[in-house]
Amino acid sequence: MDPTYTPEAEAYREKVQAFLAEKLPADWQGTGVLEGDELADFVTEWRKTLYEANYLAPGWPQDVGGAGLSATEQVILAEEFTKAGVPGGGPNDVFGIQMLGNTMLMWGTDDQKRHFLPRILSGEDTWCQGYSEPNAGSDLGNVGLKAELDGDEWILNGQKIWTSAGHLADHIFTLARTDPDAPKHKGISFLLVPMDQPGIEVRPIKMISGDSEFNEVFYTDARVPRENVVGGVNNGWAVAMSLLGFERGEAAATGPIRFKGEIDRLIAMAAERGLTDDPEIRQRLAWCYSKVEIMKYLGQRTLTKFLAGHHPGPDGAISKLYWSEYHKVSTELAMDILGADALFWEGRRPSSAFSADDAGAANSSASWIGTFLNARAGTIYAGSSQIQRNIIGEMILGLPKEPKPPAP
Repeated sequence: MDPTYTPEAEAYREKVQAFLAEKLPADWQGTGVLEGDELADFVTEWRKTLYEANYLAPGWPQDVGGAGLSATEQVILAEEFTKAGVPGGGPNDVFGIQMLGNTMLMWGTDDQKRHFLPRILSGEDTWCQGYSEPNAGSDLGNVGLKAELDGDEWILNGQKIWTSAGHLADHIFTLARTDPDAPKHKGISFLLVPMDQPGIEVRPIKMISGDSEFNEVFYTDARVPRENVVGGVNNGWAVAMSLLGFERGEAAATGPIRFKGEIDRLIAMAAERGLTDDPEIRQRLAWCYSKVEIMKYLGQRTLTKFLAGHHPGPDGAISKLYWSEYHKVSTELAMDILGADALFWEGRRPSSAFSADDAGAANSSASWIGTFLNARAGTIYAGSSQIQRNIIGEMILGLPKEPKPPAP
């Protein structure tokens, strides 16, 4: 692992900093000072700016609308955007660009790339992820959504659950069982499904934070063009695992920056409340600080392996497990520092149910309470902590597989 950047990389960093200085207001403090329509309007306009500057999909080849940046340049870009308190795209680009787009570059046909990639970049298509089901959450291989071929179309019947932003999307990339007689990991296909059809019903789920970012999705004779299979029929498991690697890859390198900003805010709040002399609070703050520093080096390791040609794989489970379990502890400390103020929502709430609050956010009780409640979900979404431990044990450490329950 090399935690330093080359002079050429630092020169590119200066280029990104100049871009930000040109495009952002002189008094810019980060999206954490914005809320409501003001925040939504900024993100919409900022995405247009990135689209015009070719910064939306920096790692994609230039012939499909990307910038063709190296892995180091991509991470520097993400680092500087995170430090400046601006997003790397719109709220749907995690699904459309980072997850589906990168996966399609690896597995998609030429026709699929020509049709879908430009529409993802322009924002014409918005996507969500159809993986989990009531009986296939942690055990994703137990997918039961049925897909049967009828001429030139697949007919889908079944259900998905915990579909993030499903109520806002018009397309869903979904795993379906196309061969019920094959072993459970062998009979799954990865399908691109239009949601604006009578056979799709979306029902929002109320979260503990009061938001409804998750949904149930019901398929009743929903139809999908035959050619909308990515990676080949019954090869969906391999495609799905590639997508999960892309989902976690960038976060391993850039997530620590967000958490560094958060721990700085937490230390400042403790100082404001006269608690930095409390030995227990000091010890807990020091623990959090040390964990964020370790997180940074875990991210650097991920970057170094990526530069050496290592594609996203099961090691993404390490960073996912690490940051999600850390965030529960750090936000519990925030509640203790708030004390009785943690009983009341006051001030701006977090703009997202994922990760830390935005850069520039004030130390309001609403910001910390919302983040505290969201942190609980972090150990479940994108793969629960229990499953991440299984992946690390079985696929990285080579330990025996977890025993299966006895057959009924």
